[in-house]
Amino acid sequence: VRVPVIVVGCKLDLRDEQQPITLEQVMSPIMHQFREIETCIECSAFNHIQIPEVFYYAQKAVLHPTAPLFDQESQTLKPRCVRALKRIFILCDHDRDGALSDAELNDFQVKCFNAPLQPSEIVGVKRVVEEKLPEGVNDLGLTLTGFLFLHALFIEKGRLETTWTVLRKFGYNNDIRLVDDQLPPPIKRAPDQSVELTNEAVEYLKTAFNMFDIDGDGALRPAELEDLFSTTPESPWIEAPYEDAADKNALGGLSLDGFLSEWVLMTLLDPIRSVENLIYIGYPGDPSSAIRVTRKRRTDRRKQQTDRNVLQCFVFGPHQSGKSALLDAFIGRPFADIHVLTTEERYAVNAVDLPGGTRKTLVLREIPEDGVKMLLSRKDALAACDIAVFVYDSSDESSWKRATKLLVDVASQGEITGYEVPCLMVAAKDDLDPFETAIQDATRVTQDMGMEAPVPVSAKLGDFNSLFRRIATAAEHPHLNIPETEAGRSRRHYNRLINRSLMVVSVGAAVAIVGLAAYRVYAARKNSSS
Repeated sequence: VRVPVIVVGCKLDLRDEQQPITLEQVMSPIMHQFREIETCIECSAFNHIQIPEVFYYAQKAVLHPTAPLFDQESQTLKPRCVRALKRIFILCDHDRDGALSDAELNDFQVKCFNAPLQPSEIVGVKRVVEEKLPEGVNDLGLTLTGFLFLHALFIEKGRLETTWTVLRKFGYNNDIRLVDDQLPPPIKRAPDQSVELTNEAVEYLKTAFNMFDIDGDGALRPAELEDLFSTTPESPWIEAPYEDAADKNALGGLSLDGFLSEWVLMTLLDPIRSVENLIYIGYPGDPSSAIRVTRKRRTDRRKQQTDRNVLQCFVFGPHQSGKSALLDAFIGRPFADIHVLTTEERYAVNAVDLPGGTRKTLVLREIPEDGVKMLLSRKDALAACDIAVFVYDSSDESSWKRATKLLVDVASQGEITGYEVPCLMVAAKDDLDPFETAIQDATRVTQDMGMEAPVPVSAKLGDFNSLFRRIATAAEHPHLNIPETEAGRSRRHYNRLINRSLMVVSVGAAVAIVGLAAYRVYAARKNSSS
């Protein structure tokens, strides 16, 4: 049951007054078993006893539900409620001294309840907290611990409307997330446009990184990262695809590049969620100023350059070709001798320095071989792709053939839909002996399709032949390295013939029209002279 429940005992007028069993004795075990029960109450319709109260509590259970705020079993505030109240505390702590002064408490009261607190009331509030929880008050005012204690006290005493009023004044809904009005509107964009962080947002994130890097070691350890996200409903990077997508040190800490890379990935995949989390951690600007929509990729190809700061690379390849090892190496993970089959898409993201001093963020998206068919069943499957990489085991002829088939499938999809992408082939496991005709086959196929020769790499030896820089550079020039299939070549040749025929017809028609006009002029002059 996902709605509040009220249990009502009717016919109170028929109860035997001598009956020793109380309502609490009857309902306690039931309420313990069914946590969704908000309230139990008895009434008498015959004698009109507590009838209004029944509907009052029913209404209250909907408008001010207990379940999102309070855990009845542990008698504590729920984590999401704590995180929201912590954010509200920080927003009200204008001088950032870790406590709400009398003036700040009064401002909070006016904002939430449209009425100031009298000095005696402030003293009374702090006295109640200090008696129960000495650390809830210090010389500067009410601490975060005391602020949370007050709200737990309100809820225990049945005054849930107080906490809900506070939450709603600061833009929270019943799920204790920001309401849609607090977020940017849905982003209108074409399938081949993506969303990136603006420079303003990146600079704020750099400041936040330095603020929470308490030990100054240049990395956010898990505890420091949790502290940064302690005002969000939950830490956004604890699950796939973000959990293992960026470079981490031996202690699980994120460097500044890794931290920004995670934000870049979240903005690429779920821009509204990214902005929402920016707001939770204190982004001070207009939420819409944190992101920008890029130019269409088709326009990039026409202009023969891209203005993107984030480049997405789809990584294709057969099983055991070395795709996962490639992604692991990109985010600084050691080579693993034991192969683990990848059954779900995964991401790896990192910054890449390019010639000329520019820097791009490259997102590698690994597509399992079994998932290619489903991916390409969508017309716009390649719209979000800046470059596609095809990895094969250079020691295995079967792997090469399957990679070539994948290349043809993807190239054909691009030709049919108009979402053509640059492609590179990667000859993985270069530390092993190549199959007999490997070099000849690779040269023939790439030349026939108008691509660069495969890039040899060895994850085991750590030799990547500047692969990631090559990928980013190729993506920066979206008009190059676009493979052409036999069917695409025939289609293009046919279209050229049709266009040429239409041009001949058009020229012929134009000549005929000019001739007819000249004849009419000639005829008119002859008539006038006669």
